[in-house]
Amino acid sequence: MATIELKAMVPAVAVPGLAEALAEAGEVSLVLLEDKPSGGAWLIGYFESKAAARAAWMRLGPVLALAGSPVRPDLRRMPDADWKESYKAHFKPWQFGPLHWVPVWERSAYRFPAGDHAIWLDPGMAFGTGNHETTRLCCVRLVEFAAERGLRGTVIDAGCGSGILALSAAALGVAKVAAFDVDPVAVEVSRANAALNQLEDRVDFFVGDLDSGLSRRKADLVLANIQADVLIRHARRLLGAVAPGGRLVLSGILEADLAGVRAAFRKLTRSRMESRSMGEWRDLAITRSAGTRIPGRRAPKPARRRR
Repeated sequence: MATIELKAMVPAVAVPGLAEALAEAGEVSLVLLEDKPSGGAWLIGYFESKAAARAAWMRLGPVLALAGSPVRPDLRRMPDADWKESYKAHFKPWQFGPLHWVPVWERSAYRFPAGDHAIWLDPGMAFGTGNHETTRLCCVRLVEFAAERGLRGTVIDAGCGSGILALSAAALGVAKVAAFDVDPVAVEVSRANAALNQLEDRVDFFVGDLDSGLSRRKADLVLANIQADVLIRHARRLLGAVAPGGRLVLSGILEADLAGVRAAFRKLTRSRMESRSMGEWRDLAITRSAGTRIPGRRAPKPARRRR
């Protein structure tokens, strides 16, 4: 069976705006892939026909205009086996501390020191190879948190993509890890990656949004690599999922949006905040002070005794 590939090279300067605009528009038929070593970026999608590909591109027109990226796509017919393998060219191994994030097709050749751990990944079309700065910022925070706090705590990965953050927490030895994504395909990919790493019994993967996924859940570390406007809109829910003394790590924030995200969370807590940068992206780590309450979250009423 032949498949139509739609591919358009994107100027490097347009990548941040385009990534945010795609997420805002909820566009899922095309994905933005970056090759960090070369600095190249492409919009790529796979369709059953040229008509379907052109229809998707027409929908994307306003998004491209908003991002300031007037590009033209190339359409080509390719065998089914080829498109399933094409994304592999954009995924390279990388390492921080004792963790290595490695494409599963390099498993036989990749070498790492004794005592380190490799996370073998086949991201497919799910977000999260670890090549993007927003994911790397979260990975660094996770490794540091485990070294600082020990491994008896709990971790929630909100918007798990390929499962890279949740699986990294499990590989480090974190006792309890939960992860969810609004996209059922992403959850399927995450579970497949858990099986690749023999971690399928260590992470609870499920489909959910920020409201349902965080409802009645608390963790010592909550990771949310999501676009800035969504973080702001769900600020109370995200903070409420952090156990007293725990930490919330927000990523997916463009430098221009950091002040707005910080202000939204500052309205809810006086807890310590600090940010790091990687390229044009920033994170925001909030350590929730023990004993602090989140405004708008009522304390449970004491039970009345029956007379």
